[in-house]
Amino acid sequence: MFQSAQAVLFDLDGTLIDSAPDLGAAVDQMRVARGLSSLPLEHYRPMAGAGARGMLGLAFGMTPEHPDFETMKEEFFVTYEKCMTERTRIFDGVVGMIERLVALGLPWGVVTNKSSRFTDPLTASMPLFATAGAIVSGNTTPYAKPHPEPLLEAARRLSMDPARCVYVGDDERDIVAGLAAGMGTVAATYGYLGQQSDISRWNAHLLIDSPMDLLQFLKSA
Repeated sequence: MFQSAQAVLFDLDGTLIDSAPDLGAAVDQMRVARGLSSLPLEHYRPMAGAGARGMLGLAFGMTPEHPDFETMKEEFFVTYEKCMTERTRIFDGVVGMIERLVALGLPWGVVTNKSSRFTDPLTASMPLFATAGAIVSGNTTPYAKPHPEPLLEAARRLSMDPARCVYVGDDERDIVAGLAAGMGTVAATYGYLGQQSDISRWNAHLLIDSPMDLLQFLKSA
């Protein structure tokens, strides 16, 4: 499957970039503003891939069913927008991996549940994404992962058969979406992983411990 791959798609947060420091800082600022104690980054990191839902849940024990959730979510979004490029960095090995994909002639792209409100300025601020052939955000299609449609949209933008694509992510919903789209699936064990860390149950085709590990499974890399 991976030897015949013609394109590679990636989740964003927790797979290509480590945005947990900015996400955590934004929601922690909200805590402190309310007279609550500051919490360390490691408290927030596991759920950074879940966006506002994950951050508000960890900071305030708040679920989407809470009557104030939507108001708090927008406050979080505004706070995050102001700092989202301050501490976010590219994971070690990602730049070299992408450079190798480009050298191999393999198109690549991003499929994230992050809204284009954040995806567009964030990716525009990083030279890494200049060679991406597709960037699909959580609101690009009517659906978000684990629905396969965002992945299928990315494949269309790359003019690729989904069966010839590989999708790499660090959350179970990434693997669910990839399998539903008929793609090869790769679980990035170095990512956030969410609350369910038993990756073996995700049924991904492949597990990688670092970005560069992916290359040995693609073509003659």
